[in-house]
Amino acid sequence: MEERDFFDEKEQKKPHTLNCPHCQQPGEYEINWLVRTKKRQLPPRADDRDRAKFAKAKSYMVRKDDLLMCKNMRCRKRFEIAGVQSVAFLE
Repeated sequence: MEERDFFDEKEQKKPHTLNCPHCQQPGEYEINWLVRTKKRQLPPRADDRDRAKFAKAKSYMVRKDDLLMCKNMRCRKRFEIAGVQSVAFLE
């Protein structure tokens, strides 16, 4: 079984305050995340190895955006998101 069989996936946008490295102006940006929540039950075709993997699995989010465009009309340059985690575990 693949890891995708253990999780439900959905896309979600979360706001985050970031500073543009070019113009130094702060702004509220919507960052796209892929949220993977652990399923309640293991699929019926699983074997013992898959049961062990499923027991250790946790829900998590993966950041989809790597670049954002500055919201300042004079700047509008693209910048890399360096200060935000790329993977975050959910409790």
